[in-house]
Amino acid sequence: MTTTHTTTPHSIVVISGGVSQPSSSRLLADRLAQKTLDLLRAHDVDAQVTTIELRTLVDEIGKATITGFVGDELRPAVDSLAAADAVITATPVYKAGVSGLFKAFVDLLDNDLLTAKPVAVTATAGSARHALVPDEQMRPLFAYMRALVIPTALFAAPEDWGDTALGARIERAATELAALMESGVARAITDGTWKRYQHTFGSSAQPAGAATEVSGVDFDSDLMRLATGGSALP
Repeated sequence: MTTTHTTTPHSIVVISGGVSQPSSSRLLADRLAQKTLDLLRAHDVDAQVTTIELRTLVDEIGKATITGFVGDELRPAVDSLAAADAVITATPVYKAGVSGLFKAFVDLLDNDLLTAKPVAVTATAGSARHALVPDEQMRPLFAYMRALVIPTALFAAPEDWGDTALGARIERAATELAALMESGVARAITDGTWKRYQHTFGSSAQPAGAATEVSGVDFDSDLMRLATGGSALP
């Protein structure tokens, strides 16, 4: 009898903050996601894309912002990010900044949720004057969350869609994202350092490659040993 071994495909999660239908932000993210898939599959790496459309979750995001509690309808989006091997973020630019909907969703995420995960930052706007929004606003936001933001940020104004230079930038960003995914850098980092990061009790975060969700609580810490009647000394 022949035994068939199956592996779980790599997961790329897109966070799309576009509110229109169709959305230029979603289009830019989709082009990057597809190019990344093509590059991975060319190297015989199986991968799949999941998209979180924030416009469909606006009520849940609002409720969670007020209550501080992520409800059942929003939970699958958070869980998909916790299990992601890479994340592509996309937002329209409003008032020279990321959209309020996009920022409100990110504000709900645990600070350790994206630790060591490769993240691409992309934005679209009606004017090239906002081209630095991905680098000036999105890059430090995800760096704060300890994500590995790829070197190439993507931005598209209306005149960019017909320019071959946009395609070249997308390919460059996809190459960086795919290379980080293939390298296993997220697992290499979190395997040895996960306990050394600060984690929120009840966080959905888990180290890269973990088969099951972990609590993020170090039960072997001095405090936990004392709380259970043990000694502070290991």
